[in-house]
Amino acid sequence: MIYLVNGGYPYWMTFIASMAAACFLVRIFILFHDCCHGSFFKARRANETLGYIAGILTFTPYHAWRISHLKHHATNGQLDHRGEGDIWTMTTAEYRDAPLMTRALYRFYRTPVVMFFLGPILMFIVLHRFSGLGGSPKERTSVILTNLAIGALIVLAGFAIGFGTFFLIQLPVILMAGTMGIWLFYVQHQFDPGYWARDREWNPIEASLKGSSHYRLPRILQWLSGNIGLHTIHHLKPGIPNYRLQECYDATPELQEVHPLTFRESLRSLRMHLWSEERNAFVSFREARSLYT
Repeated sequence: MIYLVNGGYPYWMTFIASMAAACFLVRIFILFHDCCHGSFFKARRANETLGYIAGILTFTPYHAWRISHLKHHATNGQLDHRGEGDIWTMTTAEYRDAPLMTRALYRFYRTPVVMFFLGPILMFIVLHRFSGLGGSPKERTSVILTNLAIGALIVLAGFAIGFGTFFLIQLPVILMAGTMGIWLFYVQHQFDPGYWARDREWNPIEASLKGSSHYRLPRILQWLSGNIGLHTIHHLKPGIPNYRLQECYDATPELQEVHPLTFRESLRSLRMHLWSEERNAFVSFREARSLYT
């Protein structure tokens, strides 16, 4: 990509090359994700070291994201504990009773352009520079060290290849990788029929089996995404590293009974805007209107 940009070749050639780089950056994020669960290596220090390095490459502070993600696992599918490391999801009743400004903001947030294009820019370039600063000393340290390392890399790259060249290469890579990553996370928990329950009814096994998808992908994409499509298994047992998930799936007939989510089926997730407690399923804004009119 450096050669293409500095050689004056058409930018679309660099952009195509950046698509490959983005796919590998998604894979690096999965390694980072495993380190956050302490599963990639047996040794805690090895997980932490790779976690910090991968976090710098993916613009994500290790300890700050780790705490948020572990809270997501602990509260997956719990209606009474939303808002930590998950997609903003309102119930139909909450949306109906919310102020006009809140409903407008929620609809704006749920548009594909915001969710999958503006969202990655905001999250990986802006929010991750500050998230965790109000947390524990470890969280604050991870944010500060990651920011300093990213800043140092930008300066070094700028002097080595030119700041313009660096940004023409880095920005599309982080944008596309972020879009792919958020899409994967979205369809892992926003699919038909899905699972959300109040505390009194919430069951962690059901939350894993019904509230996490088995996203079937072509083999190369499954490898690039570190088997994260086998998300049902991951939520059942987060300590299984990505490189053992397929083996676990193949050895467990009960897991094979879970209906896999195909790419075509996953596109319907774009119309799943609200959770209906009456139907125990996701509904669109249009369907929600019919429930309370």
